[in-house]
Amino acid sequence: MTLAELHKELSFVDASRANRLKYANMVLNDMSLFPKLIEIVFMVEDKVSSRAAWVLEYVCIDYIYAIVPHLDKFTANLSKVRADSAVRPIAKICEHLIKTYYSKNEIALKHMVKPQHKDRIIEVCFDWLISHQKVAPKAYAMETLFLLGKEYTWVHPELAQVLEQNFPTQSAGFKTRAKRILKKVRA
Repeated sequence: MTLAELHKELSFVDASRANRLKYANMVLNDMSLFPKLIEIVFMVEDKVSSRAAWVLEYVCIDYIYAIVPHLDKFTANLSKVRADSAVRPIAKICEHLIKTYYSKNEIALKHMVKPQHKDRIIEVCFDWLISHQKVAPKAYAMETLFLLGKEYTWVHPELAQVLEQNFPTQSAGFKTRAKRILKKVRA
């Protein structure tokens, strides 16, 4: 399948879980589509970009190693994603990647995620926290930054400061997650 054919196919993706899974399984069954999927995700001016991000999320949740050969491109382009419907799945992928990276049983991924990848993820997560994003990407960013802060000692104080500054003006969902993260940061 060519890039154009995959692009056309992804235009049929809708918000239903079953539909997203269908297209994710299509990619999982033919991993030659994965680089094309990444390329479409970062065509940020195209409406299909968000739909591709939904599929990418499902692929990465099922098989996080799919993104490893593409971490340079993925992390270098994170900040380009602006559409709310695309930021949420991208933030979730970052959280899942970092959770897997820091899991006790994970060995292989520790050699594949490089410092520059983590630096880019840190930068975009802070951007999501301080910009006008919805609650979900901010929640994923908080968790991602908390985990990365175990390795990067400067992250926890900055994270605490951002959460405390934004706390009064944010939603109940943000406040609930922020309280939990602040409690862990201060422990």
